[in-house]
Amino acid sequence: MSMRIEIICTGDEVLTGKIVNTNFSYMSQKLEDVGLSVQWETTVGDDRESLLRAFQLAGERADAVIVNGGLGPTVDDLSQDVAAQAAGVALVLNEEWLGRMEEFFRRRSRVMPPNNQKQAMLPATAELIDNPIGTACGFALDIGRARFFFTPGVPRELRRMLEAEIIPRLLAKSGLQPAIHLKRFHSYGLGESHVDALLRGVEELVPDGGVKLGFRAHYPQLETKLTVRGTDMEDVRRKLAPVEREVRKRLGNFILSEDDATLEGIVLGELASRLASLSIVETFTSGAIAARVAHLPGAERVFRRGLVARDLGEVCAAVGLDGAGGAGELTRETAEAVARAARRQTGATHALAVLIDLDAGADRIDLGGTICLAIATSLEAASRRSRILGGREWVRLGAVEMGLDCLRRYLQGLPVYERIDFEKA
Repeated sequence: MSMRIEIICTGDEVLTGKIVNTNFSYMSQKLEDVGLSVQWETTVGDDRESLLRAFQLAGERADAVIVNGGLGPTVDDLSQDVAAQAAGVALVLNEEWLGRMEEFFRRRSRVMPPNNQKQAMLPATAELIDNPIGTACGFALDIGRARFFFTPGVPRELRRMLEAEIIPRLLAKSGLQPAIHLKRFHSYGLGESHVDALLRGVEELVPDGGVKLGFRAHYPQLETKLTVRGTDMEDVRRKLAPVEREVRKRLGNFILSEDDATLEGIVLGELASRLASLSIVETFTSGAIAARVAHLPGAERVFRRGLVARDLGEVCAAVGLDGAGGAGELTRETAEAVARAARRQTGATHALAVLIDLDAGADRIDLGGTICLAIATSLEAASRRSRILGGREWVRLGAVEMGLDCLRRYLQGLPVYERIDFEKA
């Protein structure tokens, strides 16, 4: 039987929806990535009785529980106190953590407020879990039949603790094979059900069940995940090799990047390797395409200029085109003319123009927008036209991704146009 895991998130601000609970989604995804599934998620306010009952219930039904939040210095931070009560042990001062906190404040030339001592009060049976970047002490202890892991609510502190301390403990407790690797493919243009159908049977290339296929959809991209388990990393690599070859073969040109690489990083790398430069013209995107590229390390040698406007006539005027240059109806030819003019004007080797004509009333789901984009160099222009149906944000996100993806395709010698699942004729 697989290990049963529960996550308990605490805090009135989380329970009432005043803040979005991104910590839970992060924890659940990270656990899923290493083959650990969450069976229950509980959200509890800053109420002693509710917390106590939640801890007791989780201790009855789960094997491992991660509690997030409630480790701060204020009166509404109750996790340590209630954990001790649920475990039936005393709350005692942990001198080691108190010293760590005092040093934390000393290094910052500050005096530790008296109420911070509360953060060093831990259940007597607790195992201290290190938090090198904050004052909230993580700890673990048994309540009922479950091992509880208490984590801070500050996202960067939680993430460090989860990955460095808690996941290794959970893997050891679960008895999963010690070598686990996550391979990720990022794609654009194919929906989740389509990719699921395209990849049917790839897991069976490894007969012992050591490879698990999964997806994480976040429009406009789709992440395809291969979780690989083996006796050691050599075994993992042997199992992964035929499966990742098959994924690349079946998804083909739609794969934008792999693992930690990003679409914009791939584009910038392709341009930098050519000692090339780029100017971008975009409408309706609020400059989102330029914002994806211009801040990256090395962009200062590649990125020349970004032009943002909503009116097509203003775009044409800004790049030096008169009305005859195409300030009327939006067409591929218009986009090509704008891209050529922008390239000439800025002296860039490459220019990308992404021009959008939003339908009137495009906040309705059955409406959308027309996208005409073009890539120009000194020798040629490549372009495509697309119709995307959906609300304003759906069109905007799709246009940004399509523009960067078509530039990637062009730079990699791939077809700029391949029909995608999100467009309509």
